[in-house]
Parts: sequence; C-alpha cells; structure tokens
Amino acid sequence: MIKRLIKYNAFKHGRFINLYKRLCKPSNAEYAAFLKARNTFHSMGESCLINLDAHFTDPQYVQIGNNVVLSDCYLIGHDGVIAMLNNAFNEKLDAVGKIVIGNNVFIGHGAIILRNVSVGNNVVVAAGSVVVKDIPDNCVVGGVPAKVIGDTSALLEKLKSETLSLPWFDLIQKREGGFDPEIEPQLVELRVRHFFKNNNTSNRSA
Repeated sequence: MIKRLIKYNAFKHGRFINLYKRLCKPSNAEYAAFLKARNTFHSMGESCLINLDAHFTDPQYVQIGNNVVLSDCYLIGHDGVIAMLNNAFNEKLDAVGKIVIGNNVFIGHGAIILRNVSVGNNVVVAAGSVVVKDIPDNCVVGGVPAKVIGDTSALLEKLKSETLSLPWFDLIQKREGGFDPEIEPQLVELRVRHFFKNNNTSNRSA
C-alpha cells in the first residue's frame, strides 16, 4: 500500500522520487515509463528501457527515440570546465549542447555520450565507450574515443548463431523480453552447470 502511494505521487506529482527509486526498485521498463510520464527529456519514444543508475546532466536537451536501452551510462550535455575558465581568464563562456539518440539503440555500461552528439538508428555503443562525435546508422561503436568497430546486422547474425547453439535455446524462445523472472532461475541453473561442467570443485559454501 505504501509503495503504491509513493509510486503514484512520483508519477503524478514528481514527489518522493528518491524514495520511489529506493523502496519501489522499479524495473528499467517502469523507470523509463516514469521518466516519460514526468516529461524528463525534450522528447522520448516508445518501448524504452532505462536503468536506475543511468545519469543525465541536462535531460531537457536530450531527445530519445523508440526502443532505446540505456544501461548505467552517462549523457553529459554540458562542459563543466567553463566554471574554471570563466574565473581564471575573466571570461563568460557557455558550453551546452543537445544529445539526440535514434531508434533501436543500446548504450552499454559506463559509456559516456558528450554534448552535441547524435546517435543514429540501429546502433550499439559498447560498454566504457566515450562518444565525442556523431554515430551513423547501423553500426557498433566502442573505445575512447568511440569509433566504428562493427556492423549491427553482423552482430545480430553472430548472436543468432550463438543462441542457436545454446543448450537452453528452447527456454530463450519462451522468454518474454530480455529478462523473464519466471524462467530466470532455471536459466541460471542451466548456465552454471554448462559453464563449469569441467570443474570438479565448487567455490560455493554449503
């Protein structure tokens, strides 16, 4: 009852947001819905997933398309160095820019997207990448600074082939979305057994 009340106030009135995140522990789908309901970004499409630990310094300058997945990444819309430069050189500078993310985009753990960057459609940004310039459609990027390291279609085919070879392929076909709590315990058990099948000992305590 209390959690429902906190969630209602967070969605409807923007109140108790930290309490909502801490107590309700929303899924990445629910958190994305919350951010959209609160008009957090300049605009936001449908079917997005956003982790609780994703960071946005200037969300009002961020445009997000459809089917965008943001893991624990950073969207940085301004350059904080101007505070130091203004004081050091008696200047009045501004360094703020938009970030545009297209449709069907995954941004990996720890990746950083800097201001004045547009990410195209059907793009994968690898974990730990620092994106400092525009990314074209249909590619995989990674590195510091990020550069094109692959093709999204080729990645899809590679993962399809890999998935077909998995002993738990049939369960994956039954899974709803990328995570299904109903079958996850069974998947974990099968994976552990497969990954460590040649181990004679276990580090798990009794």
